[in-house]
Amino acid sequence: MKLLRLRKKEREEQRLREILQKVRRIDISTRKIVQEIFSGEYHSVFRGRGMEFTEVREYAPGDDIRTIDWNVTARMGKAFVKVFEEERELTVMICADMSKSSVFGTRNSLKRDIAVEIAALLAFSAIENSDLVGLLMFTDTVEKFIPPKKGKLHSLRIIRELLAFEPKHSRTDISAALEYLIKVLKRSAIVFIISDFLDSGIRRPLVYAAKKHDVIPIVIADPAEYALPPAGVILLENPETGEIVPVDTSDNRVLDHFLTQTKKEFENQKKLFGSAGVDAIYVRTDEDYVKAIDRFFKRRAGKFR
Repeated sequence: MKLLRLRKKEREEQRLREILQKVRRIDISTRKIVQEIFSGEYHSVFRGRGMEFTEVREYAPGDDIRTIDWNVTARMGKAFVKVFEEERELTVMICADMSKSSVFGTRNSLKRDIAVEIAALLAFSAIENSDLVGLLMFTDTVEKFIPPKKGKLHSLRIIRELLAFEPKHSRTDISAALEYLIKVLKRSAIVFIISDFLDSGIRRPLVYAAKKHDVIPIVIADPAEYALPPAGVILLENPETGEIVPVDTSDNRVLDHFLTQTKKEFENQKKLFGSAGVDAIYVRTDEDYVKAIDRFFKRRAGKFR
């Protein structure tokens, strides 16, 4: 019994050493990207998107009538306007899908590995700009929430938690994550949702969240989810339910049907994001995610110039 406990402790210590090594490696590679590419673009895309109320003052000719505080005006008997100033710091929330479907990848990396690296990139970008950053990890429920804070140690904790996390559930419920955020975030935030978005029924909470926050879906996909290779009869397993289905990939009709369905799902996803008024970033396991995020930052920066 004592020997089993010692071996368990050794395995835990080995896992901890591996996690710390990964944290250091991600820290070094990500910080270089942030300093060379994203610092300026992050600033131009997100800095100053929010305004916070500071005081009321008496109305003066030329003031925007939309800023009139009607409650104070009625109480004082003359017009008063609300004064706002640019928020000095932003809140960045990283929402990471940790369901079983994220542990999949047929090319360079698993979807979850890419999600962790993207989360690190975003966390260090926020910290570099003296902003608050928090983390929410979810499956079909919210499994862990780390409130937004500042500082390098905090961002390293976020990466460590992502690497070490072992989810209790296997399925996905993005709506549950969004509804939780709507309740706990008291101020407007930049909300990055990192997921493969293999979920349905998220339109209403997505629209509601996007009204208060700048919601940015980061969709991670693998090429095998879009097109099946012609490899005869293969077994496809749903990682979240465990259901296994045999598929004859030598049949062109089967391949065409699969391709048609995946294209339809992709178009529906784009329509969903469009109707909710959110910009999405599309990342694949066989491509450089830095380029995809860089394109997004440049596109967003162009809108605000």
